[in-house]
Amino acid sequence: MTLSRRHIVALGASLPLAAPSLSLAQAKELRLGLITPVGHSWNKAALVLADKLKAATNGRMTMTVFHSGQLGNESAMMQQLQSGALDMGFIQAAELGSRVPHLAAINAPYLVRSTPAVAKFVRHPEVLKLFDVLPASTGTIGLGWGITGMRAIFSSKDLQSLADIKGMKLRINPTPVYRDFYQILGAAPTPIPTPQVYDAMANGQVDGLEADLEFSWNQRFDKVSKVILQMNAVFMPFAAIVSGRVWQGFSAADKDLITKLVKETLDEQIDGLAGNEPNLIENFKKAPIPIRQVAVADTEAVIAAFDKIWLPQAPVITSLRKLGASITRPCGQGKETNS
Repeated sequence: MTLSRRHIVALGASLPLAAPSLSLAQAKELRLGLITPVGHSWNKAALVLADKLKAATNGRMTMTVFHSGQLGNESAMMQQLQSGALDMGFIQAAELGSRVPHLAAINAPYLVRSTPAVAKFVRHPEVLKLFDVLPASTGTIGLGWGITGMRAIFSSKDLQSLADIKGMKLRINPTPVYRDFYQILGAAPTPIPTPQVYDAMANGQVDGLEADLEFSWNQRFDKVSKVILQMNAVFMPFAAIVSGRVWQGFSAADKDLITKLVKETLDEQIDGLAGNEPNLIENFKKAPIPIRQVAVADTEAVIAAFDKIWLPQAPVITSLRKLGASITRPCGQGKETNS
């Protein structure tokens, strides 16, 4: 079943009746919140969406983008979305998954093993169907996924394989899926606010950072790292979501339009990020910093241990693994791509 515009409209109708905080027929301005900074691909996509909306409605509707967590962290923005105080948000899957285990399934390790595969995966109808639980569980409507690339470990000590992660003080996304995955690998997850991670690596407070390549290049984490270990394990999508209370106030035609524009914008963000990843890798190689790959054979035991914890909470992981396997073959041969 595809997540059609008609299906999204129907999801909105399933929400409890409430007076909308903003009627699109009267609105001149919508508000969209996200945590990424100016220059990040998510923020660029939000601005593109604002431009598309203004152009498509001849200025009847405008959108103001609140970047860099100006409206608070994602938990605070979710509360605003639920109350109708915020119209739309680009919210990380990790935040949604910490509230709804079913949504956490998309962050399970080794569903897919490359960023091009991620680009296909998040647009598949089965992955879009994960949003079906949002109206009842969070009072929001999911309109589509955007992406980061596959995440890697930037380490201040040498890493050759997954086994070398054991004992590392590692800054990770502090949500249950990431915590369990890296604890299985023997790492000691160390919570540090993102703006402080660079200095924490430089002074030895932590041994490494787990992050996507785009963010890490923009912040130049290669300057405080000895090696990049490409895990080919997890990625961090964001969900473009709209407040259910606000959605009820939109006409059917405007729901259709917003859904269309969001899909167009997310397709552009996904294709742009996946297409730019080879350039990022070349940038790191020229820095220079060694980039190593995790051997596929080393991941089987990790997958089994993770699924033992998470399949009872999110059974959909099984079907997502099958889907991921059909999209791409595993990559990574345990070799270094730059020395």
